[in-house]
Amino acid sequence: MSFKTLLPRLTLVASLVLVGCSMKKEPEAPVRQPADVKAQIQRLLPTHVTNKSGWAEDIYTSFRTQQIDPSASNLCAVIAVTGQESSFSAEASVSGLPEIAWGEIDRRAAKVHVPAFLVRTALLIKSPTGESYAARLDKVRSEKELSAIFDDFIEMAPMGQTLFGDLNPIHTGGPMQVSINFAEAHARDYPWPVDGSIRREVFTRHGGIYFGTMHLLGYPADYSQPLYRFADFNAGWYASRNAAFQAAVSRATGMKLALDGDLILYGSEKAGSTELAVRTLAKRIDMSNSEIRRDLEKGEQANFSDSDLWKQVFTLADKMAGRRVPREMLPGIKLESPKITRNLTTAWFAQRVDSRYQQCMSRR
Repeated sequence: MSFKTLLPRLTLVASLVLVGCSMKKEPEAPVRQPADVKAQIQRLLPTHVTNKSGWAEDIYTSFRTQQIDPSASNLCAVIAVTGQESSFSAEASVSGLPEIAWGEIDRRAAKVHVPAFLVRTALLIKSPTGESYAARLDKVRSEKELSAIFDDFIEMAPMGQTLFGDLNPIHTGGPMQVSINFAEAHARDYPWPVDGSIRREVFTRHGGIYFGTMHLLGYPADYSQPLYRFADFNAGWYASRNAAFQAAVSRATGMKLALDGDLILYGSEKAGSTELAVRTLAKRIDMSNSEIRRDLEKGEQANFSDSDLWKQVFTLADKMAGRRVPREMLPGIKLESPKITRNLTTAWFAQRVDSRYQQCMSRR
């Protein structure tokens, strides 16, 4: 057989070999064993942490049940926030908490026009622990204890419902200081037995880590660095992205806006400052007020950055700046809480957590 006759056959064989090679699957990365992941978590934890195996177990379970990749970056993000918020103490003490508690009681009593002396008298009755509510308040050390006192008082004391109803003043808790409202809204797949209420679970080590992990990592965001997730943890999902949008609106309109990440007045049909500013661009971006509102309502969702409004506003801002303006930015929010006595901001919080994150990553 001549070479010319063989050539087509050789070509066909070569093609089949190449096709076969191209159809071969890349070898999959081996599945990491639970023991290996837990060992890694223990290595990443700061040296001062006690009961590392317990923390590792709760972090691992939280990641597994939420199907979050236990990469070093994700693990260090959770470790960094926990270190910043509680220094790995599920029941961290709060300085001056009795004074904070009494102040909250007096404020709420005045709001419903109940004389302070009546409140003080009511708090002298015995609580379920055998001590008076007043005595328990005078020596309260942690938010968990304070939350339990308020729960008991609301349920047991004659004046409890009048003063507080279901408005327990403790809104965040646990080792990651996660919002109790957030936890209650995301408890469907909670993997541990619930001891009475989700509120109580937040103050446990495993509950605080579970809901804190979800709040930190349980939403899609294409930030360039974890710093912006840390800001979102403090200010709300997508706050860093939305603050950049507000900055773009401000550039395009010349109107000064608070870069707080709140694009609309949630729960109200009234237009806020950001919405009103965007409306002044309506003709330039060829959008009606209703279309603007429709897109702004996506501000708590991942797809806001795919909306017509986002694209149009950033096109204007980029053109006016002569460059691509930032699509992510630390929100300018001052932290407000009876526990905070210094002038702190969301940016301060994010940068402190990021410093802990970098330290954790160095322990790899």
